[in-house]
Parts: sequence; C-alpha cells; structure tokens
Amino acid sequence: MQTQLLSTPQAAKFLNVSIAFLERDRWAGARVPFIKVGSRAVRYRLDDLEAYIKNQRHQSVLEVTQ
Repeated sequence: MQTQLLSTPQAAKFLNVSIAFLERDRWAGARVPFIKVGSRAVRYRLDDLEAYIKNQRHQSVLEVTQ
C-alpha cells in the first residue's frame, strides 16, 4: 500500500483553502489530520483530506450550530 503525502501548499490547494488556514488549524487542535515527518516537516495524507471533506458535508446550517 502506497500512501500519497501532500505538503501544506499542496493540501491547501486540494482543499481550496489558504496555507494559513491549515497552519492555524494545526495550532488550534487539528480538525484536518496531519502527519509530522521529522522535526519540522508536515504532510497530509490524501485519504485523510478526502475523509475530512466527506465529514464536512451538512444538510442545513442548523446541523453546524448544534
């Protein structure tokens, strides 16, 4: 099994969000799962990003606020 790992800029482009969004997310508790490689490198698994997108689907605004 080969896992595709994306850098922060690649993950941001895939999710259509800013790099800053992903950086803030990591500091705030990481809703978007990430992998720390070594002491500094951060990578995102493509499977995790796809699962994150799937889990963000809502039917109405009421679901989000409850």
